[in-house]
Amino acid sequence: MLSFDATDSDYIDELTDYVAVPSVSRDATAETMRTAAEWLAAQLSFAGGRVVATQGHPVVRADWLGAPDAPTILVYGHYDVQPTGDLAEWDTPPFELVRDGDVIRGRGVTDDKGPVFIVLKVAQAFLAQEGALPLNVKFLFEGEEEIGSPHLPAYLREHADELAADLVISADGAMWRPSEPSLSIASKGLVTLDIEVTGADGDLHSGRYGGTVANPVHALSEILAGLHTSDGRVAVEGFYDGIPALSDERRAAIAEVPFDDDAYRAGLGLDEVFGEAGYSTLERLWERPTLEINGVRAGGKYTVIPHAATGHISCRLVPGQRPERVLQAITDHVLAHKIPGVRVAVRPDDVGVPAYTIPADHAAIRAASAALADVYPGQDVLLAVIAGTLPATALFEEVLGAKTLFFSFSTADENLHAPNEYMRISRLREGMRAWERLWRLLADGPHRLAPVSRDGS
Repeated sequence: MLSFDATDSDYIDELTDYVAVPSVSRDATAETMRTAAEWLAAQLSFAGGRVVATQGHPVVRADWLGAPDAPTILVYGHYDVQPTGDLAEWDTPPFELVRDGDVIRGRGVTDDKGPVFIVLKVAQAFLAQEGALPLNVKFLFEGEEEIGSPHLPAYLREHADELAADLVISADGAMWRPSEPSLSIASKGLVTLDIEVTGADGDLHSGRYGGTVANPVHALSEILAGLHTSDGRVAVEGFYDGIPALSDERRAAIAEVPFDDDAYRAGLGLDEVFGEAGYSTLERLWERPTLEINGVRAGGKYTVIPHAATGHISCRLVPGQRPERVLQAITDHVLAHKIPGVRVAVRPDDVGVPAYTIPADHAAIRAASAALADVYPGQDVLLAVIAGTLPATALFEEVLGAKTLFFSFSTADENLHAPNEYMRISRLREGMRAWERLWRLLADGPHRLAPVSRDGS
């Protein structure tokens, strides 16, 4: 068993330097993003850590291949972070890591800098104390996950041979809640689009022209309202095509998961929950697709009839749905809605991500469950679903033929993407012990990884 630091101070000091780099992929300078990448590469010097250019922000690569008879894994994560949002909503400066009782706060500390840091410390401890890792490990950390990984597909396809592995392990993808250890066996897919409604050539004075022209905001509201029925079901014909019925066995398994609807509702400040009729709250979260209106852009608080209005839409997909078919179904539904006096267009975004699943009996899930059981004795390991989307998973399976295991020690309640992002300090060393145990289990014994071919067989 490896020895890790008896206190957390040194780990927090190191992580402070990493969090201090404002690596917001949406708008940071190339120099800032490279600084974050170089910090990671230096931590991976034992494996030839290096910063590799892409058409966007660089990736960080490293390889330790000193176990020729052992399986090979690819560790994935990201060094970019979300924008801070309104600084007034932060209790402390977002890029200054602050210890606050049992947690540390700062942008990126739990998504994904802290979870990646845990893996680095485990690898370094193996080499310092045992002189080797128990299996071959390749590292791939990107700088564009928070903007949809636009350049990862091209990089991965170009370097598929050197990235080949028997399993991908993602340091991204939080545990579901802090009350028990969990593993995710699925994540939802994603498509996004805009619905644009235009009327006159420019904004019109509402007194001079009111009542004589169609209002794009009114028309868009009518379209958006028609995307759902009153009981929460998506009203788009074909939206649910391909989704298998939720089996009695799966419903029974979900019903056994401790979940308090009242606490969930109260924690959100709501009087009641709402969603697709015929399904429980947890079934909606884990098993059902969604169509959400994320925002509307038009006019303002001044007396005009706006010449244009745009609705931003996102859909989370489940197994059986194909992104291109969902987009086509929505497009057909919207364009079939004829409204006099306006023009309507549907503009899908470029990236469509299918849902991802890994079998509950996969060797990686069995090994990860055993590792978590060792670190959290007496607690059941929950097999959960990530209701969000991790685009790289489907890509890894398509290009490398390898499944992805989510093994993050972030927790979904830690204000990911929100002000005052934090991580529980206890997760640092818990994560290190679990990653150590996981690597040993995957390397040898009943959970040893079987080799995969590039065609997925």
